[in-house]
Amino acid sequence: MSHVITLHALTLTLTSASSSSPSTSSSSVPCSYGYCHSSYPYVHSFKPTRFCRKVRVFAQFKSHDSSKSINFCDPDWKNKFKDDFDQRFRLPHVTDIFHDIAPMPSTFYLQTRTPMVREFSGLSPCKEWHGYINDNDRVLLKTIYYSSPTSAGAECIDPGCSWVEQWVHRAGPREKIYFKPEEVKAAIVTCGGLCPGLNDVIRQLVITLEAYGVKKIVGIPFGYRGFSDKELTEVLLSRNVVQNIHLSGGSLLGVSRGGPGVNEIVDRLQERGINMLFVLGGNGTHAGANAIHNECCKRRYKVSVIGVPKTIDNDILLLDKTFGFDTAVEEAQRAINSAYIEAHSAYHGIGIVKLMGRSSGFIAMHASLASGQVDICLIPEVPFNVHGQNGVLSHIKHLIETEGSAVICVAEGAGQDLLQKTNATDASGNAVLGDIGGYIQQETKKYFKEIGDHVDIKYIDPTYMIRACRANASDGILCAVLGQNAVHGAFAGYSGITVGTCNTHYAYFPITQAISHPRLVDPNSRMWHRCLTSTGQPDFF
Repeated sequence: MSHVITLHALTLTLTSASSSSPSTSSSSVPCSYGYCHSSYPYVHSFKPTRFCRKVRVFAQFKSHDSSKSINFCDPDWKNKFKDDFDQRFRLPHVTDIFHDIAPMPSTFYLQTRTPMVREFSGLSPCKEWHGYINDNDRVLLKTIYYSSPTSAGAECIDPGCSWVEQWVHRAGPREKIYFKPEEVKAAIVTCGGLCPGLNDVIRQLVITLEAYGVKKIVGIPFGYRGFSDKELTEVLLSRNVVQNIHLSGGSLLGVSRGGPGVNEIVDRLQERGINMLFVLGGNGTHAGANAIHNECCKRRYKVSVIGVPKTIDNDILLLDKTFGFDTAVEEAQRAINSAYIEAHSAYHGIGIVKLMGRSSGFIAMHASLASGQVDICLIPEVPFNVHGQNGVLSHIKHLIETEGSAVICVAEGAGQDLLQKTNATDASGNAVLGDIGGYIQQETKKYFKEIGDHVDIKYIDPTYMIRACRANASDGILCAVLGQNAVHGAFAGYSGITVGTCNTHYAYFPITQAISHPRLVDPNSRMWHRCLTSTGQPDFF
């Protein structure tokens, strides 16, 4: 859910004491609720539907920061909101700690074969290059003007769903840089699990660093673990080394979860003279990167820590999508197609496909919509019952009777409330999930055995096949530009930031804002409605 979302993932019913009475419909709402009747005169009360109560989301307007409330009675609340937004999305910079650092002309210049060596202040007027991004360039975070909070997928700040511009920093090369390339030692680390596109990002990081003139580039093997394990040594990187690594999946540097503490990592950074660190990973990895950034600031160690969001689940807040997601959806369709063929080739065939998605169902939703072969899509954000008149099994029975077969796509994090909790966690601190796919398979077998009907069930889990794939063309482009912009951000002096696409444009975000909570599928969004239209499934709650 978005940090400023008030009605995100909600289905609301606007009610009044009497819809036919003008005087009642304009009943005022006390200012103690954070808004007043003058800004939203036609609301008397809000009643969450059964679905909203199930997912424990309250039908109330919430401010962007739960620690503060916006007083919508204040006529200047929009300006105050914008000021607060600008403060929260301000990019941390090395000059915040080192006030006397003087910027220098950039060595990134595409009209020469080699990096620029500038012993003078800028280019001559006849050779001036207009390839730099102005520091004041911004990208609009929200693009849709919602006229009503009841509109599908509406994300509102105030009860009147007012339009408030929210701008984030545009990514790209700056004309002034804050690191001398000849003094830079850059390190790259890939953490968490495998994801299509890791090698593509590594390759572009190295190529762009060399374009600035950096000579010392190293890879830290096996995630954060490479900072503490004495048996793991730095991997020297250059264009020659990384030239063709994008042609295969996996990570040249290897991956792992967990690792040493922040203090130990920063100790190693200082010992090795690393002053640029590029971290590829998801929410947990970014939280670690932000902690490293904060510790470096505390020690007054000049370093730029830049995150590149890597999660196949596409659950990083604020971003259009993360790299590897498009490839995952494309590969997931192969598994769905196999399940479809198996199901339709058997008498009363049922195909079950379990896809990635711990807390968000983006892969399952998009793969179901793209394939057009799925009858039931189950995701973590939407609760469902397996048994009962309105349960999943009842609908599978209906599909067998009417269509002769059924295909089910389920995200790994769906229906965890139906399974016995293990209370175990992995090395990254994530809860170990129960096997929802296996559970549905077994419950389906038992159900049809009890009613005396024959079914032929095939269960497919393509998780590791998908993760190990080479990035497709779409992800390859995304990875290339993310890698380039990460380097541009580092040389621009930013630290504690991550890079991603926002409304098709590349932008920089403070890590703190991007990891405040996972991005989730909005069950009231048009995309989820499109998926339901495609599958034709009913409400299983």
